[in-house]
Amino acid sequence: MKHILLLLAAFAILISCQQTESNKKVLVSNADELNEAISNALPGTEIIMANGKWNDVQIRFVGNGTKSQPVTLRAETPGEMIIQGKSDLKLGGEYLVVEGLYFTRGSSPSGSVIQFFINNDTLANNSRVTNCVIKDFNKAQRNMTDYWVLFKGRYNQLDHCYLAGKSNKGPTIRINLSGTQSVKNYHKINNNYFGPRPPKGGPSAETIQLGSSGNSMTPSHTIVENNFFDRCNGEVEVISSKSNFNKFRNNVFYKSQGSLVTRHGNYCKVDGNCFIGDDDSPQVGGVRLIGTGHWVTNNYFYNLRGGIFRAPLALMNGIRRPAVNRYFQVTDVVVAYNTWVNCKSPWQFGVGSNVDQKDVLPPSEIRSETPIRTLIANNVIYNDEGDQMPILRYDSIDGIDFRSNVINNQGVAFKGVEGLEEKEFTLNKVEENIWVPASGLSDVEVHYGFEFDQITRDMLGNSRTENNSIGAINGAVIRKTNIMKPSRYGPKWYDRTPLVPDSKIHSVSTSKELAEAVVNASEGDIIELSSERYEISSSMKINKKLTLQSADSVRKSTISYIGEAETPAFEMNPKGQLILKSVILRGSGRNYAFASLKENMSSHYNLTVKDTEVENFDYVLKAYKYSFSEYIKFNFAVIKNCNNGLELSSEDDDKGDYNAENIYIVNSHFEGVDQNVVDYYRGGYDESTVGGNLVITGSTFTKSGGREKNGILINTFGIVNVDLSGNTFRNNKVKLVARLWGAKNNSHADNVIENSGNLIVEQNLPLKLMY
Repeated sequence: MKHILLLLAAFAILISCQQTESNKKVLVSNADELNEAISNALPGTEIIMANGKWNDVQIRFVGNGTKSQPVTLRAETPGEMIIQGKSDLKLGGEYLVVEGLYFTRGSSPSGSVIQFFINNDTLANNSRVTNCVIKDFNKAQRNMTDYWVLFKGRYNQLDHCYLAGKSNKGPTIRINLSGTQSVKNYHKINNNYFGPRPPKGGPSAETIQLGSSGNSMTPSHTIVENNFFDRCNGEVEVISSKSNFNKFRNNVFYKSQGSLVTRHGNYCKVDGNCFIGDDDSPQVGGVRLIGTGHWVTNNYFYNLRGGIFRAPLALMNGIRRPAVNRYFQVTDVVVAYNTWVNCKSPWQFGVGSNVDQKDVLPPSEIRSETPIRTLIANNVIYNDEGDQMPILRYDSIDGIDFRSNVINNQGVAFKGVEGLEEKEFTLNKVEENIWVPASGLSDVEVHYGFEFDQITRDMLGNSRTENNSIGAINGAVIRKTNIMKPSRYGPKWYDRTPLVPDSKIHSVSTSKELAEAVVNASEGDIIELSSERYEISSSMKINKKLTLQSADSVRKSTISYIGEAETPAFEMNPKGQLILKSVILRGSGRNYAFASLKENMSSHYNLTVKDTEVENFDYVLKAYKYSFSEYIKFNFAVIKNCNNGLELSSEDDDKGDYNAENIYIVNSHFEGVDQNVVDYYRGGYDESTVGGNLVITGSTFTKSGGREKNGILINTFGIVNVDLSGNTFRNNKVKLVARLWGAKNNSHADNVIENSGNLIVEQNLPLKLMY
């Protein structure tokens, strides 16, 4: 007996030693120490990356922990350990945890920044990336593809992270379902803060993509919940669901210029989400549905101004016998217990109907199949100002059944449907952007459809089993919900809104001082020109936000650029934002006023030219291939005696890309511009791309376009949104002022055209198919 007790004691000591060994913490300071620690890690090991800057580190985190004792890789102090340069992280094994890493000032040398696999034979399962940050970690050019987080395997999780600023091609997060080891994956993406993603200018810029066209009929069961999407404007799809049985719950989409889209795949649940719009943006969308068996319940839509593909609720037409990568008919869908407040045409049905384009598109592209076996029930619409078309029909809605829906349209008449009742009721404000019915709905009979007993909670988690009512919120709310509180999302340690110092004014009186001020000024500073004339011989690099203006807006200062031919006075670099105000800018006739970099435009630039004269340049603006601007504005500008105007047509691959998202030319004057007066191009038939945007209003064009080879003064081929209104075109030796695209949102009004050819509308442009 004594020997047995001794053996048990020895065994207990051995187990204790093993546990102590496996639970050890290992502090590493360089890549070699990190690799050694990873190779020696046991369940419970905690590898700590020391504070400081880790440059050009490729982490291959391979290990096998257990549910109770994972292998952990973490920062010594989150925010003080920074990964930069050519760096990435790949996980492989079981029960791995990554915590507190910060990727910035660099880019991945591979196809992803963080991925849940080493190779096809070594995937990660039951692993977690938490409390991490990836910010502005972009490839050198926007045409280069990568993913910031790439999922494979099963039961992996990304939570409490902050990701912002992706500008190159590829979704921010992608779920890869290729291979049987990655289907039925049950991944979780939760409690993250997705910060602003700028427009890419073309497709393939989603914030989250779940699957792909090729495996879109595969069950994924991914859960995306409790995330905040803040101005995620990469493209028309903020989330693109391309697989089956995914759930999107309790997320906030804040002023994001796109929609949650069930692009491929079936049986998704969209429940308890908030979609918050913006008075100043007609691009913020809600939910767009394609496919079978989706349930959209308990969602709240506020102040959305998007239309068609970005409508608050869009049910698309499908293609008859579609290819796997095209549009499937909407069938067997339920839209119930949702609320729309102050949304423009909140319900849009038959979106994408294009039977009128059958002469220029093959039958495989014609979206003629309207939604069928679809139920719209127990929803609430409220408008402060009446909407003449709250239901927008692009095709037949005979396959849609409406039950127990209510609208307060302030008495404004509209074409309604049976099952949508007009009724007076009021709203109470719970918190910023959140309004709930205060009265008038308790007597509305709730419709109970098939399996409606499974909708047991409302948007706020209140029970629907007793005293149930229509709309996203069941009953009155008496306290703040904190849905809109950003601190609820992402890592606690990361400051998303650091203090920005007040802008300074730099007064410069010499050419040397001007050149030095452009280099040395800080973000947001103002450079004020106090002398009459400046002569600059080399390009001024704009890589931050700067305002350059004359001290006297009446007696404008002159900047003469005498630099070499084909070089710009202002070289627009990534993240450069220039406001040029009340200045005379003159060239040599062979150089450029503004131009992007020829390569390595890792992020966008912006340009505003106001109350300024630009003259005697070869190009006013030269946008090189793969460059991109979120906005270009010419307000009260004068453009004179230039060989070329604004050339934004270098994206000639016909893949749906273009060089600028928004161009505004307002109250400006163009005279003696020989060609490319405004040359704005988007090629390739990609119906899900809804840009770019061109507004020319109140402007004058005279004696211009005489050397334009195609004989068109304003070139807008393939641009979806064009507004030419209130302009004067006089004595321009061209065949056409413009050729607009009738099938898209191209319009013209109140223009005066004298001796300048015609302005025509062509219903269908012969674009090259991308698919």
